[in-house]
Amino acid sequence: MIRRNQKQLNRLNILTDALLVFLSYVFASWLWLGVVTKNPNMASLANLRNGTAMVAALYAVWTVIVLGMLRVYRVTRIKKLSTELRNIALGNLIAVVTAAALLYLFRLQEFSRGVLGIYYITVVVTMIGKRLVVRYTLRYYRSKGYNLKHNLVVGGGHLAKRYAEAVEKDKSLGVHLAAIIPPRGKDWVEWLEAQLHGEGIDEVILALEPEELGVTVQVIQLCEKSGTKVSVIPFYNDVIPTRANIDNIGSIKLIQLRTTPLDEPFNAGLKRAFDIIVSALALIVLSPLLLVIAIAIKLSSPGPVLFRQERVGLNKKPFTMLKFRSMRVNDGQDTAWSTDADDRRTPFGALLRKLSLDELPQLWNVLRGDMSLVGPRPEIPFFVERFRETVPLYMVKNQVRPGITGWAQVNGYRGDTSIPKRIEHDIWYIENWSFGLDIRILFKTLFGGMVNHEVV
Repeated sequence: MIRRNQKQLNRLNILTDALLVFLSYVFASWLWLGVVTKNPNMASLANLRNGTAMVAALYAVWTVIVLGMLRVYRVTRIKKLSTELRNIALGNLIAVVTAAALLYLFRLQEFSRGVLGIYYITVVVTMIGKRLVVRYTLRYYRSKGYNLKHNLVVGGGHLAKRYAEAVEKDKSLGVHLAAIIPPRGKDWVEWLEAQLHGEGIDEVILALEPEELGVTVQVIQLCEKSGTKVSVIPFYNDVIPTRANIDNIGSIKLIQLRTTPLDEPFNAGLKRAFDIIVSALALIVLSPLLLVIAIAIKLSSPGPVLFRQERVGLNKKPFTMLKFRSMRVNDGQDTAWSTDADDRRTPFGALLRKLSLDELPQLWNVLRGDMSLVGPRPEIPFFVERFRETVPLYMVKNQVRPGITGWAQVNGYRGDTSIPKRIEHDIWYIENWSFGLDIRILFKTLFGGMVNHEVV
C-alpha cells in the first residue's frame, strides 16, 4: 500500500513543481514587464502573449528534468532537509541559466534579466515553501500513527536493538517495527518467508552481528524472492563515516570508508578559489591594521613581529604557520600548551589573543595554499604524536586543509578545551562540508566568534 501511494505522491510532487515553475514565470513576466517597467508589449496574466506560455512550459519541463538529475525526487524518509533545499536552489539556477541561453541562441524569445531574477526567486521560494509544508505535515501525521512504513529487523544483537531504539525515539519517521527476528533456531527462516509473502512488510533491515553474518545471502535472497526492499546496517557501523563510497573493480564492490565532499574536484576547486580571492582581498584591505599591529608588537616587547611555528597540515605534511607574536620568546613554544591565562603573554599580546587578531597573518598561509579560511585547526607535531594514539579519528582531520577558523571553534572548542569534542566537530565538518557551511562558519566567526574567553 505504501509503495502504490508513494508512486502517486511522487507523480503529484513532480506535477506541482512543474505547475509552480509555470506560474512563477508568468508571475515574473507580469510583475516586471507590466508593473515595474510598464512595458506595452508585456505578457499579462489575463492574456499570455508573445510566447510567454510556451516559454513557461519549456521552463517547467526542463526544470523538473534537472531536479530529477539532482535526485530531488528520490524518495526517502531520512533525507536531510538542507540537502534537498540546496539541490532545489542549484537545480533551478542550472535550469534558468541553460534555458535562457538556449532561448537567446535560437532567438525563440526576447527576455528580460529582471523577469529571470524575479522568476528565480519566486520559484525557489515557492518550491521550498511547498516542501516545508509537506514535510512537517507528514511528520505530524506520522507521529500520530498514520502513513506508517512497516519494517522488519533481522538480527539478535546490539545493532538491532539500537536501530529499534532510534526508530522508536523519532516518531516523525513514520516507521513501525513489525518484528525483530534473531537468526537462530530451526524455524526462523520459514517464519521470515511467511512474513514477507504478503503486503505487510515494506522493508527488511539486516542488523547482523559478526557471528550472524552467515545468514546474509539467505535473507537477501528471501527478500528478492518476495520483492521486498532490504537495507543493511554493517557490523562495523561504529567506525564507518557518514559518507561512504562504493566503487567496482570487476565484480568486486570496493567500499571507501573515508570519502568527503571535498574529494570532488569541483568542490575542492570552489573552496580553493574562494580562499584565494578572500585572503588576497583581506590582506589588501587590512594592510593598514596589520602595519599598526606590527609596530605595536615591536615597541611593546623585544623579539620578532611574527611568530613562526611548525604545524601539521593537509595529508600530514608540515608547514610553517604564521601568527603575530603575542608571547615573550620562550623555550616551550613547540611543546607547551597555551592556556586562557598564560603568564608568557605580553600585555599587548593578551589583547591580540582576546580579539583573535594574532591569527591575521595566517591569511598569507591561506593564499599560499598551506591553509584554508575554514577547516580544522592545525596542531604542532608534538601534540599530533600524542593525540593520534589517544584520541579516536584524530588524524582524519588531516585529509583536508587546516583552517583559520572552523566548526569546532565557532561552537566553543578552541584553545584549552576538550580535544575529543573538538575532533568530533572537525569530523562532522569534513563529512558534511558545503560551500554554504563555510560561509556560515565565517559569519559566526566575524560576528561573535573572534572574541575568546582569555583574560586580558
